[in-house]
Amino acid sequence: MDFMPKRFYIQTVGCQMNVLDSELVAGDLLRAGYELVDSVRRADTILLNTCSVRQHAEDKIYSVLGRLKDLKERRPGMIIGVLGCMAQKDQHQIFKRAPHVDLVVGPGQLGQLPMLLEQVAAGGGPRIEVSLDRTAGSRQSVEQSFARFEPNRAARTRPAPHQAMVRIMFGCDKFCTYCIVPRVRGPEQSRPAVEIVDEVRRLAGDGCLEVTLLGQTVNSYQDAAEGQTVRLWDLLGKLHDIEGIRRLKFVTNYPKHVTTDLLEAVRDLPKVSPYLHIPAQSGANAVLQRMKRGYTVESYREMLGRIREMIPHAAITSDFIVGFCGETEDDFQQTVDLVRDARFKNSFIFKYSARPGTKAAERYADDVPESVKRRRNNELLDVQNAICLEDSQPFLGRTVEILVEGPSKVSRKQSADVQKVQLVGRTVCDRIVVFDGPHELTGRILPVLIEKVDAFTLFGRQQ
Repeated sequence: MDFMPKRFYIQTVGCQMNVLDSELVAGDLLRAGYELVDSVRRADTILLNTCSVRQHAEDKIYSVLGRLKDLKERRPGMIIGVLGCMAQKDQHQIFKRAPHVDLVVGPGQLGQLPMLLEQVAAGGGPRIEVSLDRTAGSRQSVEQSFARFEPNRAARTRPAPHQAMVRIMFGCDKFCTYCIVPRVRGPEQSRPAVEIVDEVRRLAGDGCLEVTLLGQTVNSYQDAAEGQTVRLWDLLGKLHDIEGIRRLKFVTNYPKHVTTDLLEAVRDLPKVSPYLHIPAQSGANAVLQRMKRGYTVESYREMLGRIREMIPHAAITSDFIVGFCGETEDDFQQTVDLVRDARFKNSFIFKYSARPGTKAAERYADDVPESVKRRRNNELLDVQNAICLEDSQPFLGRTVEILVEGPSKVSRKQSADVQKVQLVGRTVCDRIVVFDGPHELTGRILPVLIEKVDAFTLFGRQQ
């Protein structure tokens, strides 16, 4: 190969952690002299940042790779890289299924990407860099193989300059039987608090107003680097004092770690959004036990009661898996009962997808028919959507304060010359608000009067 491909395109599938990884990868490559482009056709380096939580996410990536085969044949100098969780899980299998791939890089090796691209471009052939399997060595050696990737931020690679995600920990030690994350993201490791505070302070200096703290189980964060243990609630207190930051959020919470100390921080720190995402996954103890979730439905309900008592206006969201191994109709109805009683602001509902390499795939038969999974998914979704619509009604006629995120999807298709567009923002409780206004309002915090609602969106006008 007689040239170094310098125009790159990156496609991201999966969670907020993946979105952040793609942002950091893009910043790293920009500093290395690359140019970020907005389409595959304009790129000579194509990177797919992947997810392995559900089969559908992996199927989507292999479908994209299939479509890229013809493009690679026409442009053999192009570099195709598969990054992230699927790279760590499938490793050499990716080359077998898609021989035109040049690069397979796990989450723990993203910092090596500029060097690896240079080696491939120089004719070094396909490269694979992944971390150790969880059972391939001592905890320390496995941790070291999942190297931290926290390069300096590049404001132009953030989806919105006034918002930022900050990773405070990575990896997971819960080993829920259905979940591949501990295998592909490695052992749980928390970043030093002083490092996080410095990063958020720099983001505030760049004009960032809202920071979302990320962790697989974010409320198990703890840092003992300076002789005293800093937990999530302590960290929130430190970040709260940073001038310029207006809102703090954190996801995803593990139910057992929703402590009184954490709830007091949410209640007492004005910048901390009263928004808690706490996956339940099921409303039946028999299913939770097979999932190895580590709590009961009764303890989850007790936790909800503590939140409602301490922070009555808190917005709580959840995740549910329907059709998990052995889930009976009675088990499912218990989940429906939990959703009805909890009245979550929203629930993310998924059909169970067996993941090779997980304990559930090894121990249990995937014995709930697809048609039953589909019916349960739709039924639970209908219950949640009805709650969402009911709970949106009290906002009619109210004025809410929102952070304007920018033009809505509808507006992005319009001409840039249009003076007034449909803008979208969020309340402090993470409710989506749509209204008409000029582009210049993006990044502002302002009041909006709500004039119409549906299950998922509040519609209003600027006050």
